[in-house]
Amino acid sequence: MRRRAILIVPAAVASLIMLAGTAWFAGLRLNLTRSYPLGLWRIEPLDGPPAMGDLVFICPPDSAAFRLARERGYVGRGLCPGWFSPLIKTIVATEGQATEIGAGVSVDGRPIPHSDVQREDAAGRALAPFAGGVVPAGFLFLHSDFKGSYDSRYFGPIPASGLLGRAHPLLTFEP
Repeated sequence: MRRRAILIVPAAVASLIMLAGTAWFAGLRLNLTRSYPLGLWRIEPLDGPPAMGDLVFICPPDSAAFRLARERGYVGRGLCPGWFSPLIKTIVATEGQATEIGAGVSVDGRPIPHSDVQREDAAGRALAPFAGGVVPAGFLFLHSDFKGSYDSRYFGPIPASGLLGRAHPLLTFEP
């Protein structure tokens, strides 16, 4: 009986690893954050340049802001550079657009709904908002309607080079 278990356990683990690898390469991702519905999502190619309103998967840059975000639990570990997990966010501004951060976010003078800026996180730690400004060439300004989302309100625009594709929900649910 023990020999059988010695053979079955590694085979089961290897099968799970192969299944996870196949799902990863097929563009499937599991979202466990509250920024968007929990569940299974698929990364689909964009049919043109990234635009306002696109819901996307994007790898964050390996920066001090994202290393602190990982320490605080805002961003998980994953296979993006710096071992970050990809973010699911909506593009609300692209290169050349002006962002203003006050009590909320405005893009080219238009307020973004559900963009209230929080001064501290759920654990009471200070959150410093991004200063605002014009989105540089090759960068995207990202947002989520979730009040506690860690998005460009706090880290500013991030490089579009990290864009993985459009986020498409497959099997999701609201918590």
